[in-house]
Amino acid sequence: MDFQVVTNNFVFLIAQGFLGIGAFTGGTLRLAIPAIVFGFMLGTLVGLARLSPSRWLNWPAKIYVELFRGVPLVMVIFWFWFMIPTLSGKSLPEYSVALTAFVIFEAAYLAEIVRAGIQSVPRGQVEAATATGLSKSQLMRHVILPQALRNMIPALVTQFIVLVKDTSLASIIGYVDLTKAAQIVNNREIRPFEIYLFIAFVYWLLCYSMSRYAKHIERRFSVSHP
Repeated sequence: MDFQVVTNNFVFLIAQGFLGIGAFTGGTLRLAIPAIVFGFMLGTLVGLARLSPSRWLNWPAKIYVELFRGVPLVMVIFWFWFMIPTLSGKSLPEYSVALTAFVIFEAAYLAEIVRAGIQSVPRGQVEAATATGLSKSQLMRHVILPQALRNMIPALVTQFIVLVKDTSLASIIGYVDLTKAAQIVNNREIRPFEIYLFIAFVYWLLCYSMSRYAKHIERRFSVSHP
């Protein structure tokens, strides 16, 4: 084994492929972080709609969740990659297509996590807070969501880790993430073992760090909310 190929291409793999700093519009973190943020925001709205007594909100949210949880992510990426130019007559950059696909796809899973987290809040606390005269919005904001978020942390982090690893699928439409950067280097150097072993370590290190940080947050919550 000769890891000199990793050393020689380290800047391209990390700066361009991982961070998104370089000549190409790409980067694993540049895709993963906005996808997590916007996916969670959309997932929260869909999760709340799933709990709504209104059929006009509940049914569309249910159809959305069941649809996108029932198809592979790669299929959703292809949908946006081929359908948007067909419908609009204009092609979108790889980054826009990948981000849109990830946000919409991941929001379906995050919506179910949010729904389960809200339903895990003890009914007695909800009734007690209601008796104090809080409105529904105040009840949700000050009583239900803080407790639900604490209960959701393990599932949320697991889904975020899955999202980070799934960003490698964006390479199929030419998006230069860490996996695509490795493919570019390997096409030139023909050292697949060393290159792909290195990027596997980078993915593992990122996901392991996220997992450890999540456990730290859980401990802090458990201390502040005995």
